[in-house]
Amino acid sequence: MELLSISWSFLQLFNSTTVIAVFLSVFALLFDFMKRRKVWSRYPPGPWGLPFVGNLFQIGLREQHLRVTELSKKFGNLYSLQLGWIHAVVVNGYDALKELLIKKSEDCADRPCLPLNEIIGLIEKNEGVVSARYGRSWKEQRRFTLSTLRNFGLGKKSLEERIIEEAGFLCNEFQAMKGQPFDPHVILNNAVANVICSIVFGDRFQYDDKTFLEFLHLFEEITIEFTGFWGQMMNVIPWAIRFPGPHQKVVKIQRRIEGLLSVFIKQHKETYDPSEKRDFIDAFLAEMEKAKDDPDTSFNEGNLMFTTLDVFFAGTETTSTTLRWALLFMVLYPDIQNKIHDEIDMMIGKEKNIKTEDRVNLPFTDAVIHEVQRYADIVPTGLPRKMIRDVDIMGYFIPKGTMILPNLSSVLKDETIWEKPHEFYPEHFLDSNGKFKKQDAFLPFSAGHRVCLGEQLARTELFIFFTAMMQRFTFHLPDGDPKPSTDASFMIILKPSPYKICAKLR
Repeated sequence: MELLSISWSFLQLFNSTTVIAVFLSVFALLFDFMKRRKVWSRYPPGPWGLPFVGNLFQIGLREQHLRVTELSKKFGNLYSLQLGWIHAVVVNGYDALKELLIKKSEDCADRPCLPLNEIIGLIEKNEGVVSARYGRSWKEQRRFTLSTLRNFGLGKKSLEERIIEEAGFLCNEFQAMKGQPFDPHVILNNAVANVICSIVFGDRFQYDDKTFLEFLHLFEEITIEFTGFWGQMMNVIPWAIRFPGPHQKVVKIQRRIEGLLSVFIKQHKETYDPSEKRDFIDAFLAEMEKAKDDPDTSFNEGNLMFTTLDVFFAGTETTSTTLRWALLFMVLYPDIQNKIHDEIDMMIGKEKNIKTEDRVNLPFTDAVIHEVQRYADIVPTGLPRKMIRDVDIMGYFIPKGTMILPNLSSVLKDETIWEKPHEFYPEHFLDSNGKFKKQDAFLPFSAGHRVCLGEQLARTELFIFFTAMMQRFTFHLPDGDPKPSTDASFMIILKPSPYKICAKLR
């Protein structure tokens, strides 16, 4: 009897546990359904998603740019996704992107409040300028950043001379390889970063400076972590950050980056002279002093840190990656490289420093640079935006608060616009007379209120760095090496797989 009583009690406990588990499961699924349900009419269609994670696994991590374009073939130029509990709409094609990003630019000028940004403290510290929510802080920081960049030479001869000087250091590093195989990744990164360093910190660094190299390495690491599995999971299950595990790495890297930058900021504060603004940090300190009695100002310690980091990242990563793609295409298309050499030799010569004013005399070289940006498709899905008000667009309704994913790749590879969208074809940017031709659908820097902060700087750097390298060197593959792959790894931006080249002095 006693054994039977124990068995009956256990059965009762088991049944109670089962009932509770079933109840909690049903409650969780019902809660998930309520969070994800769409009550709007004319909302863009989209694929069905799984409970809790939505369509995250359908678009994947490493090939999102390919998946979102594939889905557009089934669901159209505007379609919806469910990313966890976040409602998102993917915008494809030039007409749709022009309608939203340009004609309705302010309507989609916000940024989504991603949990990972909260975890690393980005939101509570006013978010800098790239990830900042639409409002006073973002407007102040963007206005200040653009004006400060101009004050320190953007669009002027002074900054151009710095880029020309850095191009000389870059070419000297290539020459020091003495024709032996090398990976240009780090050298290109150093050169491009030094231009922004001269603006932000007031000086450049030697290419072997340990702090400089660590800073650049950490930026690459955090990009990987942000877009990797654990970074994406933090946006779905942010409470997991309370527990130890590999997902903590992104926070550790962020804190190390902040620690390195805080050293520079401290040095600036100790040597700050209000009568002489040496660089971006000094200019920010001056604004902090002016706004010290305004409790709502965005010029505070948090934004000093994050706006500076945003400027550094925006001025480095995409430009150096574009140059890596450019050199890869030069060794893969030697006939194009030869045509660039001939044009430079004829119009500029081998001794004169390249300047932006030479662009008009080098239409083929300019076309190649633009085609590198188009074909390499560096930022295929752009940075996400968020609707600040309801919008009707192309027959659909997109409600306030919806995340917008602008598929820039769908424009740069649009088969209705480009003659050979899936080939490297510089003639896309040349007219019948061989003159450079602008293309409205060339949107590698996005468009509208959130257009890339560093667009003008990037255009200048790409032209001077690339043309200077082509003026001095012929690039080729190491003897016996197989042709490098053009497969890219997706980490916010598309990066080429590692490769080695040889630089022969011309």
